[in-house]
Amino acid sequence: MMQRRSFLTLSSITALWIVTGCGGKKSANGSSNDIIASKNQLPIPELLNPTEKNGIKHYDLQVQKAKHTFFEGIETNTYAISSTSTPHTYLGPTLLMQNGQKVSVNYTNALGEEITMHGHGMHVPPTMDGSAHQPIAPNQTWSAQYTVNQRACTNWYHPHTMDKTAPQVYHGLAGLIIIEDDESKALDLPKRYGVDDIPLVLQDRNFSNGQIDYDPGMREIMHGYTADTFIANGAIEPTLDVEAKEIRFRILNGSNSTVYTLGFADGRSFKQIATDNAFLEAPVALTRLTLSPAERAEIVVDLSDAKGASIVLKEYNHNKTFLTVNVSNDATVQTTLPSKLTTLEKLGTSTAVRTRPFVLSGMMGNFKINGKSMDINRIDETVPLGDVEIWEVRNDMMVDHNFHIHATHFMLIERNGSSARVPANERGYKDVVYIPANESVKFIVKMVDYKDNKVPYMYHCHFLEHEDAGMMGQFLVI
Repeated sequence: MMQRRSFLTLSSITALWIVTGCGGKKSANGSSNDIIASKNQLPIPELLNPTEKNGIKHYDLQVQKAKHTFFEGIETNTYAISSTSTPHTYLGPTLLMQNGQKVSVNYTNALGEEITMHGHGMHVPPTMDGSAHQPIAPNQTWSAQYTVNQRACTNWYHPHTMDKTAPQVYHGLAGLIIIEDDESKALDLPKRYGVDDIPLVLQDRNFSNGQIDYDPGMREIMHGYTADTFIANGAIEPTLDVEAKEIRFRILNGSNSTVYTLGFADGRSFKQIATDNAFLEAPVALTRLTLSPAERAEIVVDLSDAKGASIVLKEYNHNKTFLTVNVSNDATVQTTLPSKLTTLEKLGTSTAVRTRPFVLSGMMGNFKINGKSMDINRIDETVPLGDVEIWEVRNDMMVDHNFHIHATHFMLIERNGSSARVPANERGYKDVVYIPANESVKFIVKMVDYKDNKVPYMYHCHFLEHEDAGMMGQFLVI
């Protein structure tokens, strides 16, 4: 088992490289190997400044079609999420929020087809969740209005449109949400956005004639739609100039279905400091980090002794390069990673009032949880507010899955029947857990704060082809 736009840019350089056989199922150009990729500095998504009205921070976003330059001289048709101040050509701006802040995230649909926009990892009422139950018709605006009510973490937003999540994300609809709180601001961590606190949305894409190619067949739906053109923040093998100091990366596996095992090519260690929904209690030293789709991790790598070096962030399952980090500048601010980051509330297994089983199964492109494919008119589970529960999820298939729940976070207590198989970097608050073929997990969870007798939350596999093909269910918190 594996371990566990316009964009703002830091600077701009131009280089060329030859892409040969990009795109997995099809090459990047479809016929010859002379298509040339634009290789620039890592794009840094705009850090969106909200406007304040009546004590509420408003983030105004427009979902639209765009054209993006992945390859030199080619405009690729994409989807993007723009702010009112900056047009984006792929992905969307980063939303920075403070715990306790009243916010309104306002999505205007200029895409020409129905969408929803889900705040993945956000602890919000079900009516503000942006699931398939909150559709946004073309030329309409929907607002997720809530008070931020969770600890510091890195979350993200993306479509959750019934049966269309996979293609809409694949064409570029995603962006990060960073939540800060008093504790995170007090820690001696890198926190200069785009300088030593770097967002990384990692994805893989197929291209044909320089255009995004999303056309999964039955086998690709079963195994998930994967590719061999790897991109970071919308750029193919970009470079990043940094100072010789500790650098923090906020990493999102934004792929549809590809599991990434990440590490630095020179074998250097790094410290994971956060999982999906909060800091770990203490940094965990790693040389490899495995993330399944939608999982997040924050890591800190110490480059204070690497002035003049180039450090390559590799993906080891597919032997790909995501990013080259050039340690080209002297440090202007130093940080020292604390040995203790936080204290997490841990729910005792003896307090659990029930165990809920979930079995992941399927065949021929029809996926099921507990023998049932997704039906938006059916409630699958009813969860009492405040009850401590254990959820046991078993993957009965020969293909990998993961499992994501809306509404709140959970904490892993077992992998394959043993608490000892839960690695240290997974002993934090999560909302997605990787479950390889024929494996199982148990996690402990408690629904808090929000209840609704009519509007449900979702749970599902976050391999998006599996989600769209039925591996999703619904639960009411009552």
